[in-house]
Amino acid sequence: MDSYSVSFSGASGEGSESLGNLGGLADNLARVRERLARAAERSGRSADAVTLVAVTKGCGPDTVRDLWTLGVRDFGENRVQEALTKTTLDLPGARWHLIGHLQENKINKVLPWVHLIQSIDSRGLAQAVEERASRGNVRVPVLLEVKTSPEPAKHGIPVDEATDTYRALAGCAALELRGLMTIAPFDAPEGELRRAFATLRRLGEELRREPGPAAVLSMGMSDDFEIAVEEGATMVRIGRAIVAA
Repeated sequence: MDSYSVSFSGASGEGSESLGNLGGLADNLARVRERLARAAERSGRSADAVTLVAVTKGCGPDTVRDLWTLGVRDFGENRVQEALTKTTLDLPGARWHLIGHLQENKINKVLPWVHLIQSIDSRGLAQAVEERASRGNVRVPVLLEVKTSPEPAKHGIPVDEATDTYRALAGCAALELRGLMTIAPFDAPEGELRRAFATLRRLGEELRREPGPAAVLSMGMSDDFEIAVEEGATMVRIGRAIVAA
């Protein structure tokens, strides 16, 4: 997997002012890559096993171009309307991830550019994406978002419903189910973070026995991505650690 992308999340990740400076971005990105590589080594893997998604919420087009110049190819966006101002940039090889909650009335706007919808957080949303994708004769890569912490503001399928929901989504012809995503509790002790990430890892291990293996585990942001990698993340969504001054 690519180890050069970074993600910015808000509701499903982070948000901050963009750095807007190529040298500063390069330094930040190098530090994040080094930390990721060390965490991967501690988990018995190489950095190449973890995709770094750059979430560019709050960043302007110039910052996105600078990140692309520095080798970033995976970009994450929380809000569809903001993403539309960036997904038309001429950046060969760029892959756009939707990591924020997707409203059903925005689905048609997402399908033309999205590489991966990481935030399928209900059966109703999955069905709506399936219907729109079928009409357009396209197949959409998605992750099932699982709620691994009790915070009421969090979206996602409850852990005890995740296996049945995953099986239901695997039967949707227009959805390419690639794995799972979660958001750990904010400002939580390390033990709580590890429990959330380990819960998703165990669920992924269970689902690998199902058709369409849950290969992707998207978990970890600027404040906790090293713990997420140690617990088995194959994709991290990092914004502030890359783009904040």
